[in-house]
Amino acid sequence: MSTFKDLLIWQKSMTLITQIYQSTNQFPKEEIFSLTSQIRRSAISIPSNIAEGFGRESKQDFLRYLNISIGSLFEFQTQLEIAKNINYLNENEFNNIFEDSREIERMLVSFIKKLKERN
Repeated sequence: MSTFKDLLIWQKSMTLITQIYQSTNQFPKEEIFSLTSQIRRSAISIPSNIAEGFGRESKQDFLRYLNISIGSLFEFQTQLEIAKNINYLNENEFNNIFEDSREIERMLVSFIKKLKERN
């Protein structure tokens, strides 16, 4: 792979951002500087950290940024739950986005494990 854009995890994370922007456009306007902003920022942080880590000098740095990306993903999943609990997302919309985030989670965990196993 020659660029972070070649990573399927990055590509799927970018798709997730599009989904969440479309969904959060429906949130009440008074949420624009709170939950809407938080959920968008955590989603943006996922591929951003993958890209930043890819550009670092060492495998250790890349692993550190991938772990930061997982932390952002867990933050995102928590905020999704909040949005569902207060009825900003319907059950179907929540399930679709959450399952996509779980797929990214599994991919990140697997990628980190493979990177750690390499010498």
